[in-house]
Amino acid sequence: MAESPTKVPRWRKILVPYLYLLPFMALFLAFRVIPLFYGLELSLTNARLGRTSSQFVGLGNFTRLPDDKRFVLSLVNTFTFALEATAPVLGVPLLLAVLLNRGMALKNLMRSFFFFPYTLSAATLGLIWAWLFDPLVGPLNYYLKLIGITPPNWLGNPVSAMPSVVLTTVWWVTGFYLVLFLAALQDVPVHLYEAAAIDGASAWQSFWRITLPLLQRTFLFVLVIHLIGAFQVFAHIHVLTQGGPADATRPIVQHIYETAFLNRFELGSAAAMSWVLFLIIVAFSVLQFRFLRER
Repeated sequence: MAESPTKVPRWRKILVPYLYLLPFMALFLAFRVIPLFYGLELSLTNARLGRTSSQFVGLGNFTRLPDDKRFVLSLVNTFTFALEATAPVLGVPLLLAVLLNRGMALKNLMRSFFFFPYTLSAATLGLIWAWLFDPLVGPLNYYLKLIGITPPNWLGNPVSAMPSVVLTTVWWVTGFYLVLFLAALQDVPVHLYEAAAIDGASAWQSFWRITLPLLQRTFLFVLVIHLIGAFQVFAHIHVLTQGGPADATRPIVQHIYETAFLNRFELGSAAAMSWVLFLIIVAFSVLQFRFLRER
């Protein structure tokens, strides 16, 4: 007579998934949660790099931030970058995804072609576009001159520097967001488009009434990821412009880094700036999720 299988206790079924998650949770706790609250502790002190002791100053570091003109400017620059990059970061990948989803020739090859820039590091991205934008040897200016267009000083002019940084960012992340939009488009039922075509709907009406509403969750995900990345942008801007010219592209993360480790060595003040940035990111994320829930 066959033996009946041993019944697994209920507590073990509940505990086993958490045991699998334990290594990740330990790393997340050690490198995310603990540093986060340690930064909060630092933000309430006058800690400086190299100083062996520090004093509690309460919210003093936070109240002094509006008097730091470079902090205010870098915060404005970060908001400007995030806003200028939002439309192309959402629009360009979506347009390409729609074209690829309609059966564009060599779809897999084109998808790989667009995704390749996302595999590059931020430093590599900055070096490539610094060469492309170079006013003397850059190929971009060379070809513009060939067709009779006077090229701008892309990275040396405060007016064109930020749009140039936005252009490099869109080129960098388009492939990643393209894959997300393409996956979402492939989940849209084909019979909805067929029914719309029978009712006489145009391609634009089908896109507006069917495609966009069914992509809301993907839109939210892309928007949240984009804004989080935009508020944390630093590396490729530092390679391209070092925050110049005249601090026109100086992001908040660069100011935090320089405050803590380069110019002033004020760890407490830098930690306060980091917490302000953290709260801004959280606020934007919560507002976006609430907006989607209401829709």
